[in-house]
Amino acid sequence: MAGAVSMVQCPSCGQAREARLLVCAECGAPLAANLDYFAALGLPRKLQIDPAKLEEMYHGLGRRIHPDRFAASPIKVRDASMRATALLTRAYRTLRDPVSRGLYWLELNGRKLAENNQQVPADLAAMVFEVQEQLAELREVRAADGAAAATMRAEVTSQRDQLRDAIDRLEAELSENFARWDATDGHDSEPLFTELKTTLSKMAYLRTLLRDVEKELDTVRAA
Repeated sequence: MAGAVSMVQCPSCGQAREARLLVCAECGAPLAANLDYFAALGLPRKLQIDPAKLEEMYHGLGRRIHPDRFAASPIKVRDASMRATALLTRAYRTLRDPVSRGLYWLELNGRKLAENNQQVPADLAAMVFEVQEQLAELREVRAADGAAAATMRAEVTSQRDQLRDAIDRLEAELSENFARWDATDGHDSEPLFTELKTTLSKMAYLRTLLRDVEKELDTVRAA
């Protein structure tokens, strides 16, 4: 996964630097370097990330390269500040969520979740079908009063809790996959890729389903 290190010229002091940081080691000016998200945050390329460390690096680097600090600087420095800040923000938002981090890991390795993942995972098909039926029934009785409507709302609420539990279990599986990636350092990676894609595919379906359920319950409560 490691590629050749490219060089970037500091827009302030003019020194050429290896594109490893978003800050010039010579003068502290922001660098418009084309870095992967781990490098942009000064983190090793590992899937397990300490949330506190992630926050520390994001806010620390953010203060050093923020456009407000360079408002009176030459246009090249201001441009580098804006580009570096945008990259830092994308990196932080991607890596703080385990699912988007896993998807980004696939991207870094030239993989796509869509490959061989076009259909609902077989072990989730029954749950997906049941939830969709329940949501359809809830919409039919949305404006109704009485026991039938209350019962349907209770069933959908129970299904929402089951979806949350299922997502929690998948997040635990994802964490275990991340740990194995870091422990093996990429050796014998094909089984890990298969497992990662399977888990991410399931989480994508269940997260979408959970959003649909919560939206419908919110609509019922607002009615």
